[in-house]
Amino acid sequence: MKLSLIWIDKTKERHLLELIDEYLHRLTKYAKYNVLELAPARNQTERTAVLETEAKAILNVLTPGSYKVVLDETGQQFSSKAFARFLEKHQIASTKDLVFIIGGHFGLSEIIKQQADLMLSLSSLTFTHDMTRLLLSEQLYRAYTIINNHPYQK
Repeated sequence: MKLSLIWIDKTKERHLLELIDEYLHRLTKYAKYNVLELAPARNQTERTAVLETEAKAILNVLTPGSYKVVLDETGQQFSSKAFARFLEKHQIASTKDLVFIIGGHFGLSEIIKQQADLMLSLSSLTFTHDMTRLLLSEQLYRAYTIINNHPYQK
């Protein structure tokens, strides 16, 4: 199974980028992954136009048949162990591509949300997009340490 992390724009906070890179580097021990940083909508300020442009960019890179996990504050919350079971279930089921999608400044369009196989919330708190990337990266690494009985998660 390959993990794909799709998000809009580059991570702007250098110290968060370093931590994201660290967790993703650690993840290579357990899983194949790729990160797609899509360009944000340029020269547009209207929310609807931005969401539509970014939705088209996301749809253009999605692999047919992929399992799409959309990060959204209204999504389902998991404990770290339940998230690990979710990933393990998809490994066992031979899911080819498990895609995590994080929106841009305005979030994600309804088109993307409607295509989600799962809406996932990392917390009932609100985080910046850069922080969300870090939290997702850390939780992916943590989940794989749980699956593989690595002591990090204890």
